[in-house]
Amino acid sequence: MPPFGKKVIENRTAFADADNLVDNSQTLQVKEIGHMQRRTLVLVSLLMLIMAAGAALGVQAGEPIKDVIIATTTSTQDSGLLDVLIPVFEKNTGYKVKTIAVGTGQALAMGARGEADVLLVHAPDSEKPLVESGVCINRQLVMHNDFIIVGPANDPAKTNGLNSAADAFRKIAETKSLFVSRGDNSGTHKMELNLWKSLAITPADAWYQQTGSGMGQTLNVASYKQGYTLTDRATYLALKKNLDLNILVQGDRILLNIYHVMQVNPAKFPMVNGPGGEAFVNFMVAKATQEIIAEFGLEEFGQPLFFPDAGKKVE
Repeated sequence: MPPFGKKVIENRTAFADADNLVDNSQTLQVKEIGHMQRRTLVLVSLLMLIMAAGAALGVQAGEPIKDVIIATTTSTQDSGLLDVLIPVFEKNTGYKVKTIAVGTGQALAMGARGEADVLLVHAPDSEKPLVESGVCINRQLVMHNDFIIVGPANDPAKTNGLNSAADAFRKIAETKSLFVSRGDNSGTHKMELNLWKSLAITPADAWYQQTGSGMGQTLNVASYKQGYTLTDRATYLALKKNLDLNILVQGDRILLNIYHVMQVNPAKFPMVNGPGGEAFVNFMVAKATQEIIAEFGLEEFGQPLFFPDAGKKVE
């Protein structure tokens, strides 16, 4: 074999040996890299879980929670009051408000589950158990207005001018005149049910219809179908120009509509924004806010839609 041929073979063998060494080295390196990657993935996964838990608890990097979740009755939203108050609160405190306007029953249920930071509601008898159980704290009287009975101008049940809401309900039932109920476990619905209960009447049949909706939508349905309904005065006045309904019964003491604000207890629900809820309670009972409430509606309707009550006691 020519010398150069032997050299080529020797060199090829040397290259083959070198290739084997490289292959073995790469195999070891790949295995090591595989172990490192798995360890890295595990660490990254753990870190992401820790960060997610921190975010859920609102404690990332010690930053305060800036959102305040308010669960409230539809009347404060439909009347336009919150459209006036919330921008002032946000400007004064730096918090951003997320408003959930539902029936008071649903708002209280949200509070009981720790799904809101603060409640603005109007069903005192249903509010008290949450305070007594420690679910809600710092309950403060804010304001009041009243409920009224509205209906069509021809007033088929002849309720116009009655001084008693219960008497009006009795006439509506006796004549089987259409009554449109919210049917949503709201503060207004609770008041309506209490009136029927006082008469030992269980409304049913075609003359009694439930919307399962807020006050604004229920008023629209009653107007369209020319039926009676129970409403808070503020929402009725705010929507009056689009309704074909008249105020028929008002002034009965039982129709007083009282609003309280209260915090959801952060000691029971770690995700609740305690400072934000407290800030909103303090804002609602502050003198400047109470003055805004006292003047709300005067210019447009010639009468206030709510009456401020902070610092007073319910008699």
